[in-house]
Amino acid sequence: MTQTQSGEDPTEVQNSSLSSSMYSCENLPNHVVTIVMVPFPAQGHLNQLLQLSCLISSYGLPVYYVCSATHNRQARIRANALNPSDIAKIHFHDLPTPEFDSPSPDFNALSKFPSHLQPSWDASMLLREPIASFLRDISSKAKRVIVVHDLLMSYNVQDVSSLPNVESYVFNCISVFTSFCLQSLSGGRMSIQHEEELLKKLPSLEGIATDEARDFSASQRRYMDIRSGDIYNTSKVIEGKFLDLLTQVASDQNKKNWAIGPVLPTKLDRISNRENICLDWLNKQPPRSVLYVSFGTTTSFSDREIKELAMGLEQSKQRFIWVLRDADRGDIFTEEARKVELPEGFEERVNGVGLVVREWAPQPEILAHSSTGGFMSHCGWNSCIESITMGVPIAAWPMHSDQPMTGFLVTDVLKIGLIVREWEKREELVNASTIENVVRKLMASEEGNVIRKRAEELGEAVRQSTEKGGASRMEMDSFIAHITR
Repeated sequence: MTQTQSGEDPTEVQNSSLSSSMYSCENLPNHVVTIVMVPFPAQGHLNQLLQLSCLISSYGLPVYYVCSATHNRQARIRANALNPSDIAKIHFHDLPTPEFDSPSPDFNALSKFPSHLQPSWDASMLLREPIASFLRDISSKAKRVIVVHDLLMSYNVQDVSSLPNVESYVFNCISVFTSFCLQSLSGGRMSIQHEEELLKKLPSLEGIATDEARDFSASQRRYMDIRSGDIYNTSKVIEGKFLDLLTQVASDQNKKNWAIGPVLPTKLDRISNRENICLDWLNKQPPRSVLYVSFGTTTSFSDREIKELAMGLEQSKQRFIWVLRDADRGDIFTEEARKVELPEGFEERVNGVGLVVREWAPQPEILAHSSTGGFMSHCGWNSCIESITMGVPIAAWPMHSDQPMTGFLVTDVLKIGLIVREWEKREELVNASTIENVVRKLMASEEGNVIRKRAEELGEAVRQSTEKGGASRMEMDSFIAHITR
């Protein structure tokens, strides 16, 4: 489960004027094909599938985004970096929202896994019949229906197999590297001989999820064979070797693979002049001088952890934007989130050097800004693919789920980041001096400069892969050609 920056600002969609049409198709075959997107109700998943919806829609195909009314609303108001005119082309189909508890996160828990979201995930299992009813209806009107669904919604789309003109594809919201590692470590059929040394160095799977969440995930995998193929939000220039290994397995299973990422818009130099406190502040800072600090929508820090982070940032003497929010509840429209307290006088002392924001932040635009030189992140794939695409190095601080694997990919495989805290020490307090040292190394050292240069070069290659003739563009064109065949 991957997440992006937390928050809620109903003006975000209206204010953004960034074009999302990074692909187009001049000679789209004249097929009556309808696309149905079925996202999982967690922010990083909602976001990636909405970005993909706009991308597919740019080929002239009708796209339905099908989720509970509450989570459709969440997806729309938090649509970072998407043009409102592109979102307007998406047909949002509201399913009745099942009732579920929406407790506050436990910010003092030793484990950072967001177990408070489990009731909302369990409730999503009640959407099978409304989704099946929608598919029956739409399949009676279209020549072919293509269902693109989150891996974690596999149970809910199982009725695809009973409809002759409907086929489904899994959209994977995690890195290919993580998929490769999980399949290898679980004794899958992966050919791993030449990757054994790498696998020995991986962070352990201990503590990445609760037993309940593991059972939930396992319950989805029983319905995986129905799919016709897999789509990955990544590029061959990032994860080519691991994509090749997964493609071998997919072809053995007679499934197809497409690496079409990044699905987010890459033309972020077209940022509008819209007013935003983060972007206004960044406009006044020197190039590559600001560390962006954000831990997504599922991480809660204790008061003591907040204090150490604040002190570490202050002592580093580096410029920063810190998005300080509590983790999302299952329903973000319920009660107000906890207001996190900072050390007394902190904001006054860092005035001019640091900016603390508590509202929803335009993360892709911040990462694309010329003043941003680093990103301290929880390593959700959504955040990492945004950072990689914009060429920003990462101070990796994984919290749960796929994040330790993604952090390893960033620091040890791609070598475009530094680790803040080793996964084996996940239950220990990260003190201010550790944070200070990592920030200084990333932002103000020769080693940091080398890492930044590597990140910038990778980002340039990733952006080029989405242009005509590039690897990701060709994969996207291939997927569209396949579903409109």
